[in-house]
Amino acid sequence: MVRTTPPRPVDVEALFPELRALRREAVRLHPRRGRPGAGESSLGGPVRWPRAEAWPHCADEHPRTAYAPPRGAGPVPLVPVVQLLAADVPELPWPDGADVLQVLWCPFDHEQGYAPRPEVYWWDGSRADLGPADPPRPDGAPSCYLPEPCVLHPERIAEYPSWDLPERLSEELEERFEQVEEETGWSYEYHLSVADGTKAGGYPAWGQDPDWPDCPGCGRRMDHLLSVAAAEFDGESWRTWLPVEDTPATGEIWDLPYEERSSVQSAAGLMIGDMGGLHLFACPHCPDRPYAHRATA
Repeated sequence: MVRTTPPRPVDVEALFPELRALRREAVRLHPRRGRPGAGESSLGGPVRWPRAEAWPHCADEHPRTAYAPPRGAGPVPLVPVVQLLAADVPELPWPDGADVLQVLWCPFDHEQGYAPRPEVYWWDGSRADLGPADPPRPDGAPSCYLPEPCVLHPERIAEYPSWDLPERLSEELEERFEQVEEETGWSYEYHLSVADGTKAGGYPAWGQDPDWPDCPGCGRRMDHLLSVAAAEFDGESWRTWLPVEDTPATGEIWDLPYEERSSVQSAAGLMIGDMGGLHLFACPHCPDRPYAHRATA
């Protein structure tokens, strides 16, 4: 089943033509609980892995939070989080010869952001030794860092910067943003600019001041690769980011029973910070695609 973001309730570029040059395309992935196969794009689903490659583990020291591994547990096996195929998301900065992107993470808190630590892998899906993985399960991992299997429904949308607006332009537009919100009830920040949720490309849905990483190889600012989010929308943003297909026939999404609403809003069952997530970044200029991540609350 497709997922369709409603059209913006106002013409953003007509109201704010200065934003036209800052428009970016994002691919909303719309995870929904399901039974994806190892050869499909998924969130929290099974993945394929080279038979000759050892399954990766995390040997980091973990802070002693509520989400720490048991003492003496040793290296922690990573868990599959996202698998994307080039056929589904061709917009990604695919390295030559690669058509499978995987994100695995250590499902315990790390010092950086007190959140899981991800690792990014790119594979050639035609490799003869790439088969369904049977990774070990980490002992004691919190369920909120172990995504439930979800199928994906990629959808292309246009985004405009919110927290990433250049300071001078933000100051110039502030009064007009407020006027539009007063006249229409639509907030530029919550309803018109950046989509929440798990997505590829576009702008990160920052929960604080932007913190873009620079590439350790070439020194240029990395691009936003992917966000893995705890929620597809929140109490402010749902009116424009709730897909048409998930909109209740009567009432609001918040009128639905909790389980039914959660199957749309937080299908993977993740909880990172206070309904936050992880933003991943990659350098499209370097052939080995260096990457970095930021946690957001």
